[in-house]
Amino acid sequence: MKLYAHPFSSYCQKVLIALYENKIQFELRMLGPDDPEAAVEHETLWPLRRMPLLLDGGRTVAEASIIVEYLDLHHPGPVRMVPEDRRAALDVRMMDRIFDNYIMTPMQKLVADGIRAAEDRDRQGVGEARQLLDTAYRWLDSAMAGRAWAVGDAFSLADCAAGPALFYADWAHPISEVFTNVRAYRQRLLARPSFARAIDEARPYRPLFPLGAPDRD
Repeated sequence: MKLYAHPFSSYCQKVLIALYENKIQFELRMLGPDDPEAAVEHETLWPLRRMPLLLDGGRTVAEASIIVEYLDLHHPGPVRMVPEDRRAALDVRMMDRIFDNYIMTPMQKLVADGIRAAEDRDRQGVGEARQLLDTAYRWLDSAMAGRAWAVGDAFSLADCAAGPALFYADWAHPISEVFTNVRAYRQRLLARPSFARAIDEARPYRPLFPLGAPDRD
């Protein structure tokens, strides 16, 4: 099994967490300037050239959430990423969407704007992204009251999404100290061995963060 990915990518980390949680063996095909052959393979398999991409035998699986669910179906381990109960599964998938759409997406808006030339900056879009992040932090702080993980006491797909989303979002738009539940949840994620491993593997690439990676975490 091969994963076409880069360790500093938030969506790639989402899949790596799931792989590490269940100790699933795979080959990392690093997507970057140092391995043009991997890039050619990736484009051949997935012309949209988005990462991560999983190759399992002759089957290609795209999109991080779908890859995590695919692993849960075809390479299950002791940590179930999506509950078998369909009602409980809805809660996990909903929280997965919350982290991707309302934390990861506005965070990426800030990062993308930081890469642009000064004359091309989107001041209004950045302001809207920051406002959305604050709203999401506030909602999440209430939702996380009394919870260990995103959906109760069991680690799941939603937590795979939450780790990199909150990790980078706090760099781009710091989580206020008033959101104590969110900040505590972020610390629990950082301490989870699967995510800690993903963070350590990405550490050499921190100078690439366009907004300046803080000297922490």
